[in-house]
Amino acid sequence: MQKYLEILKTVSLFKDIEQSEIQSLLSCFSAKIVNYDKKQAIFLEGDIVDKVGIVLSGQVHVVKEDFYGNRNIVAILNEGKLFGETFVCSDIKTLPVSVFCVTESVIMFIDYRKLITTCSNACLFHNRLILNMLRIVSTKNILLNQKIEFISKRTTREKLLAYLSAEAKKAVNNSFSIPMNRQELADYLSVERSAMSAELSKLRATKVLQFNKNNFTLI
Repeated sequence: MQKYLEILKTVSLFKDIEQSEIQSLLSCFSAKIVNYDKKQAIFLEGDIVDKVGIVLSGQVHVVKEDFYGNRNIVAILNEGKLFGETFVCSDIKTLPVSVFCVTESVIMFIDYRKLITTCSNACLFHNRLILNMLRIVSTKNILLNQKIEFISKRTTREKLLAYLSAEAKKAVNNSFSIPMNRQELADYLSVERSAMSAELSKLRATKVLQFNKNNFTLI
């Protein structure tokens, strides 16, 4: 646990909590660290989830697949990000999505029930944790609404430009990198990869943007 404390200090769940308190917290929450291989499933759709996951290293995708196997990337989570909290905080009994490791990853799990209830030690940081969790859930709701805005556009071109414009604003620069390869971007925007690649080529030909792999410049 000790070697991950620097990462845990950056986790939004532990905002305004001292390092010494984090160490006590991990013991209180029966924290467990699990190593995963590339492409290994952490949770599968239909699983019952009662723990919150924290990405300590690697990258994780939250994925929704339909009956025909079409994949939609709901979220991309890098080091320091949480997953599972939205579902364990709701009345949903089984998970409606799957969670996969894109790379070799290290995940910490904490017991959700111990997070939302005061423990026998009456730890002072519990109130801060609950407030932090509310902020996290609210922020993810905003991001989900933003994604709905992207995929509700009528054409692949409009979806691409809406997403890339948002990334440029986030970077405060017309040149920026995105955390996805072409297939992942197509899955995220719910479009066909071939159609998306063709549209990107058209946008470059008409000098709307330039790109190299996952590096983009809006002109």
